[in-house]
Amino acid sequence: MSALFQTFLEEARQLVDKKLPEYVRELEAEHRLKEAMLYSLEAGGKRVRPVLLLAVLKAYNQPILHGLDTACAIEMVHTYSLVHDDLPAMDDDDLRRGQPTNHKVFGEATAILAGDALLTQSFALIANADAPLSAKTKVSIIAALSKAAGASGMVGGQLADMFAEGKQLTVEQLANVHKRKTGELLAFSIEAGALIAGVSNEERSKLNEFGQEIGLLFQIKDDILDVEGDSIAIGKPVGSDAVNNKSTYPGLLGLDGAKTMLHTHYDRALQVLDELHLRGTLLEDLAKYIVTRDH
Repeated sequence: MSALFQTFLEEARQLVDKKLPEYVRELEAEHRLKEAMLYSLEAGGKRVRPVLLLAVLKAYNQPILHGLDTACAIEMVHTYSLVHDDLPAMDDDDLRRGQPTNHKVFGEATAILAGDALLTQSFALIANADAPLSAKTKVSIIAALSKAAGASGMVGGQLADMFAEGKQLTVEQLANVHKRKTGELLAFSIEAGALIAGVSNEERSKLNEFGQEIGLLFQIKDDILDVEGDSIAIGKPVGSDAVNNKSTYPGLLGLDGAKTMLHTHYDRALQVLDELHLRGTLLEDLAKYIVTRDH
């Protein structure tokens, strides 16, 4: 990891970590609800989605502060999805990022409502963004987020993932599930950066290709880490996919096959950056970071 990327990553994370709680603390809402929202928002995490958006702005020489509200909105949506994924009716996890899951601390009802509140508030952040974004751009971002996070994207992908438990999927079927469950929100992060930067439709289309590859890279690497990762670094027990009888890339292809597939999609991501003349930017560093991360 280059020193320049390491500095950008830390600065971007600090910006997001500082700003996220402010949005919640200023809400006029029940203290218990805000406490539950903050518990999951402040639990840490890689902040990959907001960092992706800010890296697009950096690649196009745009002020990253113009995307901070939207970046935080994306992290709220991601955090809500984790709170709900951990619930007993879904993945039934006890640990998230090394801490007890939200429902273990606040109870199921409050955890559900905290997730609902995070999702709803994300759209308000974009609509009320301080950055100099036109109303048309804000509407475009909100529409794209609704699609990426909704029934045809993340939510539908989560349901498909649940229905796939105990079934033997093909690699193509598994990729389709994870494209929706994980990939769409990651790809949206890049698309939102493109919208804020005001790039051409052709460049947006290419950036979306890059985002889809990033989504696959992220999920394949997650599956690999669930086999050979360190539970302390990851923040939750490894091997949970096997326990839950889920189809995974290592399960279908073997560990070596999954690693080969990971690098195939990494090469494709770099090829798209070549076509955009964005090799050597922070976007390339981010792709490498996702491939080489240990948690």
